[in-house]
Amino acid sequence: MEIRGERECKECDHRWSYYETGSVSCPQCGSLRSVGVGDRERHTAMQTDLDLSAHRAAVGDGSIRDAAPALKSDLRDYVRQTGYIRGGELLPLGDTPLAAHELLHAVDVVARSNRPTDDEQLYVITLLRRADEGERPDPDAVPDSMVDARGLAYAEAIDAYCRDLSTWLDDNPNPEGRTTLETLSNHRKRVEALDGAVSLAESEALVEAARELHTAVVDDDLDALASARDTLAALF
Repeated sequence: MEIRGERECKECDHRWSYYETGSVSCPQCGSLRSVGVGDRERHTAMQTDLDLSAHRAAVGDGSIRDAAPALKSDLRDYVRQTGYIRGGELLPLGDTPLAAHELLHAVDVVARSNRPTDDEQLYVITLLRRADEGERPDPDAVPDSMVDARGLAYAEAIDAYCRDLSTWLDDNPNPEGRTTLETLSNHRKRVEALDGAVSLAESEALVEAARELHTAVVDDDLDALASARDTLAALF
């Protein structure tokens, strides 16, 4: 959607950036009576933070299975509200959304299992400890039983990113970037069709390609575009 980037308070005339606060409430006086001013820009990046502290405490006091419903609900809210266009600017695919998507799938694996392994439970706890700090485990730390969960999680995160990237390209045409985006989307669809059953290297490659494509279209960087294409071509 397109939103005016500034708000003006009708009570005290204070102006602030809606893109930064995501709120119509005046930060100066607290009034809800404000109006949008300035030009409209494409904006999908809602102001949402991922705070898992309560869920870490819940797991510490009980079990992953007991904590799973509330944790999964908050993770779904976060990934649903995460966008990648801020005031017309295309943002890169960050580690926090990737970790949030993965934690959502990983905790589901443990919650549905009759006898989750120690490695699986430790991996969920590792994700839970670090996801809201923008950290995600290295591929060599992923248990074999969680490889598909990571593959599917990253495919879903890349799907959300590709939708916003496609929208951004509608406003900022780049034929070569559009073609590469279609290739990335085709790989992502394949991973989803396989329920995430791809190698960890392929999952990482798709993330790398998405980030290279961001650099290519935002900075008009031909080297980054070529690198994204090479990364994707190596997957065939």
